[in-house]
Amino acid sequence: MAIQTSGSDSRPMTWPGGKRCAVCLTFDFDAESLWLAREPENAGKLATLSQGRYGAKVGVPKILELLREEGLKGTFFTPGWTVDNHPGKVEAILQDGHELGHHGYVHYWPDPANEAQVLEEVDRGLEAMQRRFGVRPVGYRPPGSESTHYLLELLTQRGFLYNSCFKDDIHPYRHVLRDGSPGLIELPEHPSMDDWSYGTSHLRFPRPMFGTDHVLGIWQDEFRVIREWGGVYVLVMHPQVTGRPMRMEILRRFIAFTRQFDDVWYATGREIAEAFAAQERP
Repeated sequence: MAIQTSGSDSRPMTWPGGKRCAVCLTFDFDAESLWLAREPENAGKLATLSQGRYGAKVGVPKILELLREEGLKGTFFTPGWTVDNHPGKVEAILQDGHELGHHGYVHYWPDPANEAQVLEEVDRGLEAMQRRFGVRPVGYRPPGSESTHYLLELLTQRGFLYNSCFKDDIHPYRHVLRDGSPGLIELPEHPSMDDWSYGTSHLRFPRPMFGTDHVLGIWQDEFRVIREWGGVYVLVMHPQVTGRPMRMEILRRFIAFTRQFDDVWYATGREIAEAFAAQERP
C-alpha cells in the first residue's frame, strides 16, 4: 500500500526579506473540548474540565497581552466547540489581528476507520466559524496532531491552503495525494516544540512536568539548529498549558532569545504558506 504524502527530498525555501528562518507561534485553543473528546464522561467531572476552562478564562487573555507587548501575531487553531462555547475569547483573538485556524469541532482524533466522523469534525467546525464570525480558515491542525489520507483529500476539496501536524521535515512542503494530485502545503511541527509534552498532567493519569530550564533549553537548542538549516520553527502551545504563570515566562524568554538574531521572520501559518505557494508559481 502506498503511504507517501510528500516528495522524498527535503528542500529549503527562500524566506521573504532575506531572512534565514521563520518562527510561527501557534496555539491550540482546545478549552474543555480536549477533555470531552477523550472521555465523554468528563462532562460531569468539573475539576477535570476546569483545566481546559483555564485556557479560555486566563490563558488566552494573558497570551494576547504578551503578543501585544511583543508586537507579534500568532495562529490560533481552534475547535468549533470552543468557538461556540467561548465566543468572546475567539472574538478577542480576531480583534487583535491573529489568524484563526481550524482544529476540528469536538477535538476528535482523525480515525482512518471512521470517515464520517472526520467529515463531521471538518464541516461542523467550518460552520461554527462562519456562523459566529464570518471567518473561513485556510489552515488546519488536526486534533491530536494526527492525519489520514481521507482527511488530506477532504481538506484539499474544502479549499484549505495548509496543514500543520506532520513531523517529517523542518521545511514547508507540498503534500501529494493518493491519486498523485497536489494537496495542501505542510508546515511541519514536532513534539520537542510542543508545550503539552512538558507542562500538563492529571491526577488519574499523572505525567512528569518539566521546569523552565529544561523546556527553554530544548526550545532554544532546536531553534539554533533550525535557523542554521534555514527551516521553519513551528512552536505548538496550548493556552491551558502555556497560559500558566511560569510557562508564560518561558514563552517570553524564548521570544527574547530569538530576537538576538536579526534574520528571523515571525509569521503566521497563513503568511508562511502563502510565501511557499508564491515560490511554486512559474
